[in-house]
Amino acid sequence: MSRLLEIGIAAAATLLVAVSSAVAQDAAAGEKLFTRCKACHAIGEGAKNRVGPQLNDLIGRTAGTVESYRYSTAMTKAGEDGLVWNDETLKTYLTSPKAMVKGTKMAFAGLKDEADLANIIAYLATFSAPPEPAGEPAAAPDAGAVPADAVAPEAEVAPEADAAARPSVDGAGAHLGLGRVATVEEIAAWDIDVRADGTGLPDGHGTVTQGEKLFDANCASCHGDFGEAVGRWPVLAGGEGTLSDDRPVKTIGSYWPYLSTVFDYTRRAMPFGNARSLSDDDVYALTAYLLYLNDIVTDEDFELSKSNFESVRLPNEENFIADNRSSEPQYAEKAEPC
Repeated sequence: MSRLLEIGIAAAATLLVAVSSAVAQDAAAGEKLFTRCKACHAIGEGAKNRVGPQLNDLIGRTAGTVESYRYSTAMTKAGEDGLVWNDETLKTYLTSPKAMVKGTKMAFAGLKDEADLANIIAYLATFSAPPEPAGEPAAAPDAGAVPADAVAPEAEVAPEADAAARPSVDGAGAHLGLGRVATVEEIAAWDIDVRADGTGLPDGHGTVTQGEKLFDANCASCHGDFGEAVGRWPVLAGGEGTLSDDRPVKTIGSYWPYLSTVFDYTRRAMPFGNARSLSDDDVYALTAYLLYLNDIVTDEDFELSKSNFESVRLPNEENFIADNRSSEPQYAEKAEPC
């Protein structure tokens, strides 16, 4: 064998090993990737439908068949035409959902990396029952089992007896016996609003660089890599100078008046479908990154914290005015407006 041929064979073998290792499945790595999906999908014990359907028992499931989830017409038809989720169909779909099922509601742009695709499919498979071996005979019925249709129905309870069995509720009639006084802990959990003057801000800090990583993992699937939005999800950046247009682009940089609104909304409502999962440091970091996307800060090392929060001003703040209707006669004097 020639030396040149030996070198060629060795190079091909090395490439084959590299490719094989690149697509090796790693469910743990897939779990980390799934953080990008949590905004819309739930998986695991107690998972329920969100913006997208729950993903338990996905492998082997016919597309468009999760109970109580309202699919797009396109996905329902794909299932009726025989689309079943397995390694190959999931790989094709997750590479470009809208290319495979035109008209799908899924806004995710898709994964392009082979290893990422293999890993997230491996993670999804851990929540699916393994397929049964072909030709496996059905288990023989237990000789001692009682057929379901042979079980006697529960005795019907007369309405009068049922009402008498119900426990009485103190205060029924005056207050219907509903509700109770909220505990101090419950009030503290709800009382998280942040106002324009900084009242309510928690302790914490976060940098633009930290916020970029959090944004990519939790927000980019809906809001785009740079806040430009995917599909019809809200645009977060850009739009400067468009407020006088027929179709203004209202973003954090072009329209919003106060940074506290960005922080407060992100803290209580985001990521979509997994609200309140971010720490206060995470919210500071994400808010800093949103400032960076809108060119309000330009330093990637900028750190936002409780101490410097009030020093940041959004470009459109001066175009908002205080509501002074209480000083007008029809309100102050409770007179007729006209």
